[in-house]
Amino acid sequence: MAQQGMISPFEPSLIRKVKQDETKFKGVISYGLSSYGYDIRLSPKEFRIFRHIPGTVIDPKNFNPQNLEFSQLHHGENGDYFILPAHSYGLGVALERLSVPENITVICIGKSTYARCGIIANLTPAEAAWRGHLTLEFSNSSSADCRIYASEGVVQLLFLEGEPCAVSYDTRQGKYQDQAEMVTLAKV
Repeated sequence: MAQQGMISPFEPSLIRKVKQDETKFKGVISYGLSSYGYDIRLSPKEFRIFRHIPGTVIDPKNFNPQNLEFSQLHHGENGDYFILPAHSYGLGVALERLSVPENITVICIGKSTYARCGIIANLTPAEAAWRGHLTLEFSNSSSADCRIYASEGVVQLLFLEGEPCAVSYDTRQGKYQDQAEMVTLAKV
């Protein structure tokens, strides 16, 4: 299903190293097809971090985009990355676009490489017939700033197959359908 457009771009094997030049390879946080899932990458296009504005409360029914600041994409010898400050929360977006069939639901979970650094990825579903680029949520529970690498594996998708659902995400016109490759804010 992935090769037929469920995941785009699709990597048919688990990638752990990429070619740096003619003779050198660079290790990356794995992405691509794994034993029972698919590791998607963080897009380098956008990452936002929640910031404290005295006197404000984050309200999911009336979300104020001023509570988020854009994070700069940094470049280093180990790859491009965003910095998620200690004890903070950030939003990124998947590089891959999903087009989930009506008989599949996807669960997005964190990767152990990041969990061991204190980065917790929010458990997120992509329901049957959902399409778009997932907005990904990360919490830095450590007392140190952490790098989150762009264009490398950041979360794993697990796929649950069943009978086609009676009312799919597309049929009920879900509010997060067809998200672009940019952070999508909370909406009601």
